[in-house]
Amino acid sequence: LLMERGMAADEVLLKTAVPNMDLLPSNIDLSAAEVQLVSEVARESTLQRALKPLMADYDYIVIDCQPSLGLLTVNALTAAHKVIVPLECEFFALRGVALLTETIEKVQERLNPELELDGILATMYDSRTVHSREVLARVVEAFDDHVYHTVIGRTVRFPETTVAGEPITTYASNSVGAAAYRQLAREVLARCHAE
Repeated sequence: LLMERGMAADEVLLKTAVPNMDLLPSNIDLSAAEVQLVSEVARESTLQRALKPLMADYDYIVIDCQPSLGLLTVNALTAAHKVIVPLECEFFALRGVALLTETIEKVQERLNPELELDGILATMYDSRTVHSREVLARVVEAFDDHVYHTVIGRTVRFPETTVAGEPITTYASNSVGAAAYRQLAREVLARCHAE
């Protein structure tokens, strides 16, 4: 979709087993897209142009990015209205969030003035460890109201869902992880409707 001219998003759109949720899949070739996009005119808005025909058909479009600050992430930020930053509760991840917020500010200034940080989501949280608790406390101290109240705890169920190819809400619908993601969805929607 990003690399082949003339391919429309609806040509590669997949229906999922989850009602009202479709998927634009990625594959290993996406790793080459960054190199190919470098020589493109208006390369930062390639994804935005590709998604534009679908915008009217969906209430929400979620773009899941790899944890890097390259051209693909800049494309996602240019196409987005809001950003949810997942933060693994590890000290090294704090530096990554600082770099990402700088990138978000640059994209706001230069490419997408509508873009805003919706929230920071603490993930891989383990309340039994001092380390996780300290990281979460620092994030709340630094970002205050931007930190979601929902916290995604560490659980063995998440790796299992990857192998099963299902979201946690269908694979282990009664699990703590599924409950946390349902709570997150409610919190995100509440923020959207509060505006």
